[in-house]
Order: sequence, then structure tokens, then C-alpha cells
Amino acid sequence: MGFARNLITEDKFLGGDLVLRQPRDGYRAGVDPVFLAASVNAHDGESVLDLGCGAGAAGLCLATRVKGLKLTGVERQADYADLARRNAFDNNISMEVVEADLSNLPAALKDESFDHVIMNPPYHLRERSTASSDEGRARALFEETPLATWIDVATRRLKPRGYMTIIQKAERLPEILTAMDDRLGSVLVKPLLPREGRAAVLVLVQARKGGRGAFRLAAPLILHDGAEHVGDAESYRREVSAILRDGAALPLW
Repeated sequence: MGFARNLITEDKFLGGDLVLRQPRDGYRAGVDPVFLAASVNAHDGESVLDLGCGAGAAGLCLATRVKGLKLTGVERQADYADLARRNAFDNNISMEVVEADLSNLPAALKDESFDHVIMNPPYHLRERSTASSDEGRARALFEETPLATWIDVATRRLKPRGYMTIIQKAERLPEILTAMDDRLGSVLVKPLLPREGRAAVLVLVQARKGGRGAFRLAAPLILHDGAEHVGDAESYRREVSAILRDGAALPLW
């Protein structure tokens, strides 16, 4: 079980404070799980469930910024679940990784509830995209379990007043909002724009179990300076670089 050593790279996140093993040719975490982790206002001693954790990027980024969390990941692909366990161990972070499909969780996990549930579900619908030749990458990128199921499972695993946070393509925001029933409230949406004047590509969406606050559309996070990409130089805005390189938090409001 697991990826062969020669098929794995070691990649630095958060300015090198976190080093993750990832498959060289399979699904590889980029900046999206870092933004997801940065947006979670968790505290020492709280519990966090990372649904579809992959190699552990989002949960381990969050645990690097916030110490003392009780972290659990769920991942259905055995090779990635194994990587998540190894990454947690190598970075001296306590993380339980459960190998399971999120729509069929083990009974023991169904008996637990969490202060936070975070998730970075597959972005692409299979009927609209060309599938990857790598099975692991395809499962991570192309939806098999509907978004509504992700949100229902997350809601069930939340403690009363707990927070669900999701990152997803902006075009799928209507599906996310439609899938939220009256168990969730205080919904907040933060668009992520590649550059000023461009349309949002991603959104961060947060909701609270039992929340009664009004819907809020937050000011966008603009990722890059300038109207267009020029040359090979990195163009992240200062506040974005602080999130990606220094482990800074990303306030949603």
C-alpha cells in the first residue's frame, strides 16, 4: 500500500513550516487548501474534521497555524490516506486518518461531532470535463459524490454552533447554497479573484449549525497585483503572500 518512494515529491508549504509528501504525477495540492485552512477561525482544543483530506494539506496547514487541535481526516483512496498519516507523523502533528467514503462513514465516526468541518471537494463535473488518465487524480478532481451529499455529511458531523467551511469553484456557488437546509445559517461567502477587475474563480463559503445571522457577501480577496501576468515573477499581493508563505489567517469578514 502507498506510493513508491520514487513517485513522491516533498513540497514546502507555509514558508517551509510544513513539508508534505505528494505523488509526483497524481493529485497535488496547490494554494486552495492553504486558503481553506487560513479561513478557519479555530482555537486550541477544538476538534476539526477534514472531509476528503487527500494527503492532508488543508488539515495540516490549519494545525500548523493553530496548535492543540483534535484533527481527523477522512479519505477514501488508500494511497492518499497513507500519505496523510505519514505527513502528519513527519510534521509532528496529531491527526487521525480514517479510510472511508464520506457517504458511508464508520459507525465510530458517526458517533463523533466536531467544532469545525472543512472540505475541498472535487471541482469538476465529469460530463463537462476531460477526465485525467491518473485514477487518483481523477477521483480528486472530478465529482462522483454530489456536493449536496458533502454538505449533508458535514452538517451531520457538526456540533451545535459549529462551523462548516468549503472552498469551491465560483460557478458552483448556487449548488452549495441550495444544498444548505435550515440546519445551517449565518452563511458567509468570500469570493477569490485572480486580479482586480476579474471575475471570481473560487469562493470560500462558511455556515454555522444553528446559526441565525443574515447572509453576508464579503469583500473579495484579490490574489495578484496588476491587470495581467507579466513575466515569471511572483505577483501575489502582500496579504496573500502572508497567508501562503507565513501562515497568516484569512479573515472572512
